[in-house]
Amino acid sequence: MCSSLFQYTRVWIPDPEEVWRAAEIIKDYKEGDPILHLKLEDESKDNPLPFLRNPDILVGENDLTALSYLHEPAVLHNLRVRFLESNHIYTYCGIVLVAINPYEQLPIYGEEVINAYSGQNMGDMDPHIFAVAEEAYKQMARDEKNQSIIVSGESGAGKTVSAKYAMRYFATVGGSANDTSVEEKVLASNPIMEAIGNAKTTRNDNSSRFGKYIQIGFDRQYHIIGANMRTYLLEKSRVVFQAEDERNYHIFYQLCASASLQEFKDLALTSAEDFTYTSLGENIFIDGVNDAEDFEKTRHAFTLLGVKDSHQGSIYKIIASILHLGNVEIRSERDGESCRISKDNPSLHHFCRLLGVEQDQMEHWLCHRKLVTTAETYVKSMSHAQATNARNALAKHIYAHLFDWIVQHINKALFTTTKQHSFIGVLDIYGFETFEFNSFEQFCINYANEKLQQQFNSHVFKLEQEEYMKEQIPWTLIDFYDNQPCIDLIEAKLGILDLLDEECKVPKGTDQNWAQKLYDHHSSSNHFQKPRMSNTSFIVVHFADKVEYQCDGFLEKNRDTVYEEQINILKASKFQLVADLFQEAKEGSTTSVTTSKGSKINVRPVKPSPKPPNREHRKTVGHQFRNSLHLLMETLNATTPHYVRCIKPNDDKEAFSFDSRRAVQQLRACGVLETIRISAAGYPSRWTYMDFFNRYRVLMKKKEMASGDKKVICKNLLETLIKDPDKFQFGKTKIFFRAGQVAYLEKLRTDKFRAACIKIQKTVRGWLQRIRYQRIRKAAVTIQRYGRGYLNKENRSLNEQLSTTNASLVAEISKLQKDLDLMRSRQGDSNQLTSLQTELERLQAEVQEAHSEKKRLEEEYRSEKQELEQVRCVYRNECIVPGGLHSHLTPGDLTEVIKSQNFASFPSSCQSYYVYVLIASQAKAQPSRARPELTRQVTVQRKEKDFEGMLEYNKEDEPLLIKTLITDMKPHNVSATVPCLPAYVLFMCIRHADYINDDQKVHSLLTSTINAIKKVLKKHNNDFEMTSFWLANTSRLLHCLKQYSGDEGFMTHNTPKQNEHCLKNFDLAEYRQVLSDLSIQIYQQLIKVAEDIMQPMIVSAMLESESIPSLAGVKPMGYRNRSSSMDCDGEGPGGYTLVALIRQLGQFHSTMADHGLDPEIVQQVIRQLFYCINAITLNNLLLRKDVCSWSTGLQLRYNISQLEEWLRGKNLHQTATVGTMEPLIQAAQLLQVKKKTSQDAEEICSLCTALTAQQIVKILNLYTPLNEFEERVTVSFIRNIQGRLQERNDPPTLLVDTKHIFPVLFPYTPSALSLENLHIPASLSLDFLTRV
Repeated sequence: MCSSLFQYTRVWIPDPEEVWRAAEIIKDYKEGDPILHLKLEDESKDNPLPFLRNPDILVGENDLTALSYLHEPAVLHNLRVRFLESNHIYTYCGIVLVAINPYEQLPIYGEEVINAYSGQNMGDMDPHIFAVAEEAYKQMARDEKNQSIIVSGESGAGKTVSAKYAMRYFATVGGSANDTSVEEKVLASNPIMEAIGNAKTTRNDNSSRFGKYIQIGFDRQYHIIGANMRTYLLEKSRVVFQAEDERNYHIFYQLCASASLQEFKDLALTSAEDFTYTSLGENIFIDGVNDAEDFEKTRHAFTLLGVKDSHQGSIYKIIASILHLGNVEIRSERDGESCRISKDNPSLHHFCRLLGVEQDQMEHWLCHRKLVTTAETYVKSMSHAQATNARNALAKHIYAHLFDWIVQHINKALFTTTKQHSFIGVLDIYGFETFEFNSFEQFCINYANEKLQQQFNSHVFKLEQEEYMKEQIPWTLIDFYDNQPCIDLIEAKLGILDLLDEECKVPKGTDQNWAQKLYDHHSSSNHFQKPRMSNTSFIVVHFADKVEYQCDGFLEKNRDTVYEEQINILKASKFQLVADLFQEAKEGSTTSVTTSKGSKINVRPVKPSPKPPNREHRKTVGHQFRNSLHLLMETLNATTPHYVRCIKPNDDKEAFSFDSRRAVQQLRACGVLETIRISAAGYPSRWTYMDFFNRYRVLMKKKEMASGDKKVICKNLLETLIKDPDKFQFGKTKIFFRAGQVAYLEKLRTDKFRAACIKIQKTVRGWLQRIRYQRIRKAAVTIQRYGRGYLNKENRSLNEQLSTTNASLVAEISKLQKDLDLMRSRQGDSNQLTSLQTELERLQAEVQEAHSEKKRLEEEYRSEKQELEQVRCVYRNECIVPGGLHSHLTPGDLTEVIKSQNFASFPSSCQSYYVYVLIASQAKAQPSRARPELTRQVTVQRKEKDFEGMLEYNKEDEPLLIKTLITDMKPHNVSATVPCLPAYVLFMCIRHADYINDDQKVHSLLTSTINAIKKVLKKHNNDFEMTSFWLANTSRLLHCLKQYSGDEGFMTHNTPKQNEHCLKNFDLAEYRQVLSDLSIQIYQQLIKVAEDIMQPMIVSAMLESESIPSLAGVKPMGYRNRSSSMDCDGEGPGGYTLVALIRQLGQFHSTMADHGLDPEIVQQVIRQLFYCINAITLNNLLLRKDVCSWSTGLQLRYNISQLEEWLRGKNLHQTATVGTMEPLIQAAQLLQVKKKTSQDAEEICSLCTALTAQQIVKILNLYTPLNEFEERVTVSFIRNIQGRLQERNDPPTLLVDTKHIFPVLFPYTPSALSLENLHIPASLSLDFLTRV
């Protein structure tokens, strides 16, 4: 290109509509000039002012309604930026989800993504089809109202995929309560419907050629119980004709690809290229599609839905027969008025054989037709063209009936007798279509879209009105496009469809006559036009665009004529399914209509309709379609709708390629821009008071913030900044702004920051200059100091001799004076010094004697104390003391007990203990009593009896033992005793049963114990304390069975006494395995309970709460922050803080420690919980643009450091727990590091080793500056990162598996406790146990 342009040079400039537009340079231009001055060639001067651009901070917003300037170029630019630069295919536009087809498989639909969106509010996460599905599911449960998700778009935009993912979401979150796997059957309908209803077109390799509405039914617990499907307008013409590079329905090619299988030999099929009906498009293959593999999926789906093998075989025979019918050769006779089929035609033979009909009859009626007049009935030959048309009509008719039969049987498989409480409908229907040649199918499709657009406009208008009323904002009537006149043109009396049906009834009606009637009746309509150059076409002005329809074929397609004689032959088939396929509906049959409450109402005609004399007089296709469409609209109007608008970004199916012209066409056609227009007409920008305060408090003065009421502060600020009161309104919980006002506030905020930056720069520069001045001054002073020192150097040398002489004389005088003073002091103080020295020696002797006496008393006291402690331990362990005796009896009471008659029967150890308690009480009452007397009294004791650490019980007491120790046991009942006391007591009972060699008793006790523990855990399946308690006791019982098993491997750490207590008679290794398995189950339950408690806290604590105050920024929010998913009317639900999360972790840890759970198990539990925190936080971060910022990274790193500090406090920082947080640590660092140069990219790749390549790229794509002084991550930088990470072999999934559980290991932990010394509290009421 030339570096300069001169005046009057003619050039082309880019144009969004015309691509290139002629213009002329009006002022010389040199390279480097900031502006190029030109004018358009048509010299139009009254063009409107250009649209204003949004601030950079708003570019890439995930909700278009958050844009300050709402207009077409802003919408298009925002979608383009999100799609191309960030690879985000979903964007909100108010209540609409805009979904752009990426033409590439993305890892954003896995179960982890479903779990991440489940339970979330719609505005909290990035836009996604799962967010829409969750919103519908939540509103169904909360409002108890049926819901609908309306998915629309043109062919190739991704409607079917979006509907499929919505159904997958419902199947996952609303899984059936029983084991019938209803959700699997619902999903299994997809491959079947795609096989029989989808085909390759020039626009889409898997285009749905029919519309469908699937109602997924739920019970009162909101589990899926069944489903029902309605279909609309199958494209039957595709069965017999396909345009170039298109295919017939997939099922034909799937069947041909599997023709070599033994079970399909009877079908006489070969390659699809050999059949007329599958080769017209001249390309039977689809890149990347294996028809044989897809056919296996189709067969599996049929089986899953309960379609019998015999019925499947009949279906395949009918499909194969259609292919053979297309190959039947019809030969014209010489007269041109008749035709014939050869009797030995193999295709006709296969067709009749597969359908079980008479070949001669079919051969005759394929070439002849019966004419009925008032006087007679006669048979007439058909010409070659007529016979060919009749054959094709028969093929279409057979396929359409088979399609309806399959849909009917799918509905039977999905039907349930359980009462339906509510439903969610998913409508996957064709979008607005316009081609070079538009016929009857396009007319019906666009008619349906007119009806849906009308419903959409009224719903958007209604929601907007409700929002204003809820916030108590004055409602101004907003005008919106009403397409009722266009709908009336189509469906009203003497409308297009009415005139079409009327012409179809005329014996010799033609397309030309019908067109003339249209011109006569509707030429005055604003929505109807007659083309200038045609008398056989007409134009309808739809809401989306003008469409010219060619009248040729309208009557034939509307009549859908099939000759009765051919149908009668099929009715007489020897195959039952074929015969049933073509039976007419019985007279007076009822139609079942599902109401909004899920109940069914049977609708009968008032008068039974007369049976039509032949098939030519039944209801027309247009009439049937209009009725089904009215029924659909009634259903949709009785539900809460949710909208998904699918956009096709280009016509070449290129991955992440965006054609702006094509996108704008579809945005206009699908109503997205109408949503924008309605929103922009009022107050499109809405902020909560708290968000507005946080964002714009920088514009306030300190005295203005003195008030504690945030609403008052916000009102005062706005009234100061925006003088026109019509530019904003104060609602109940939000502030409403006119278009452009947020951009103005952003400008003020930016100016304030810029002024602050200048002031900071000025101050810093002044400080630097002051520092420089101080350094220079210091240097000057230093030089001066050294100079003066040099000048004074000579003066010092001259005075040196005099100073030396003076100093020697002064020293001599001082020495003589000191000698004189010393002599005088010695003579006066000699006597006093002697007496002081004597006194000092005496005092030192006394101190030494006192020290010796103190040491002797301390040693004596220490030995007595140790002896008393030993006595106390022995007596306490061997005597079950009546509760609280030594605490509540006085010395007199104890004396009475000892003197009583029963005292002699007490065991010797108990007698000694009572004596000890009496002595101790007396010593306490008389503290002046000498200690030696106490020692002498305690030594008066009886010899102890040796216990073997066993507990004996009667067999009939076993249920009571289990009930006391397990069923009715509460952890706090044994909180003050030895940890795991129930486990020790149970083992001591097992030891006694082993000791007496009673295998039945051992087996019964262990079995009852295991079953009781399972029962308790099932009852308390959400109780962390109970689960932790029984995990500790179960693992301790397992350790005891190992420790006392007698196996040498377990005996090495035992004391000799413990080894004497080993089991003597039974090997309980099998029970050890059962207890091990039970321990693992309890551990998994403990993890689940803890995660369920923590899960609602994690995101709020780690990402949303401000643990570093005033750090987080706030960005403008769109419609989704006023979504109906928000339950509260205030400033939002209260979130959990990091302190609350750490407190919860501390409760978990202390509970496990108190219950005596092995430290190794506690470490594994904490490690698992930290993994959960990491997974949920990271997944949320990867799905939320609003939290991917520098400030969030800083906040997150601080929060992680607090968790690490907690680990150090629990002495767990050296374990593997810290490593589980590494991905989150690196994500926080990634948010904080520089992201600009190649060196930055290299550092990021070396830093983020715990993150996958997809996660790194996703975070970079989501990264959002919170102010104008922070730069966005460029596309080139992200591509640089992707290139460097290509060598990594990372898993293809984006999110972390939150369900992952580390393998648990129960290390063998022997107990140091001596069983014979175990103390059992009397409060447990185990007096039926006897110590042995």
